[in-house]
Parts: sequence; structure tokens; C-alpha cells
Amino acid sequence: MAYNIELANKVRERLAKVPDIEIEEKKMFSGLSFLVNGKMCINISGDNLMCRYHPDIEDEVAEKTGFLPMIMRGKQLKGYCYVEPEGFRKADDFNYWINICLDYNSVAKASKKK
Repeated sequence: MAYNIELANKVRERLAKVPDIEIEEKKMFSGLSFLVNGKMCINISGDNLMCRYHPDIEDEVAEKTGFLPMIMRGKQLKGYCYVEPEGFRKADDFNYWINICLDYNSVAKASKKK
């Protein structure tokens, strides 16, 4: 699946404003992932965001407009979701998603290197 280049640019521009982080872009999850300090932070999948956030805020996040649970092998994967465009059209909403991903990134464990 191709990813929305305009959305990728919007995420790229927003992350570039964050001081003292290392950003790497990598094709993953059939889209474009933004790794922050070596850890997957946020992904562009088609026209949607795929967010990684602290699983403890799952109930809060699930109430947001545009939220879609991430299902893997028939089970919901807590701490990850897709967000449809209506959930991040407004600047405040877009920043909400970026911020929860960045907040969790600072405490998230990095994937094991292969």
C-alpha cells in the first residue's frame, strides 16, 4: 500500500521542530515509519496515521475521532492504533497524536536488532 506523501511531509515537518531527537525514516508496515531515537514512533499507512503510544491511555485514545484499533492475528494490539484523516485534520488533533507518540517514545523499549 502506498502512503500519503503530503501526510508524511506534515509529520516530517512537525518532528523536525522537536529538539534533541534523532529521526530516521524507514519503509515498514506497508508505509513509512518515523523512528525517533531508534524506536518506531509513528507511521504513515495509506491516508492514515499509525500511532504507538502508552498502553495505559488506551481507553482515552479509543474515544478520539478517527481511532481504529490495530488488529494482529485476530487480537487488538494495545498501544497501537490507526487514525483516519478526520481524526487529525485539525492542528490540535494532529498535535495530540504526535505528542502521545513522542511521550511514549521516551520510555518505550527499542526493538531487538536482528
